[in-house]
Amino acid sequence: MTEQAELIAFYELTQAKAKYCRTLDTRDWNGLAALMTADIEFGMGEAHSEPHMTVGRDETVALLQSLVAGSRTAHQVHTPEIDLNGDEAQVIWAVQDRAVFDNGTSVTGYGHYTERWVRREDVWKLASLRLSHLITDVHQMNGVAVLISNEGGEG
Repeated sequence: MTEQAELIAFYELTQAKAKYCRTLDTRDWNGLAALMTADIEFGMGEAHSEPHMTVGRDETVALLQSLVAGSRTAHQVHTPEIDLNGDEAQVIWAVQDRAVFDNGTSVTGYGHYTERWVRREDVWKLASLRLSHLITDVHQMNGVAVLISNEGGEG
């Protein structure tokens, strides 16, 4: 892959991930599904543990719909580590995600997305996503913060 082709792929992958975050937060389920392969593998959990994996685009979108039901969300990603191999890319993103639920509870997670993207017909599609939280903060209606996980340790 030429340097120019590599830069273009980096740009396309960052645009695709930005669209993933926007479509999830705006509940554009069709737009979100369009970013995924039909056989996507999706999982999330705490750091250093293997998440349960959901397989399939429809199943993944349904799971995401259930996870964010009754909430407003904001997903922010940055500092991607992109490893290109032809029409496949392994990408790790730093992520901060926040959900504020209708009952006043809010959850903020800090961690990483570990992903595999594949290029099909010149379009990058998400084939695998694992979200690992290093820190998860939960705030209740009364404003008391409860740290429910700090698997990542110090540093």
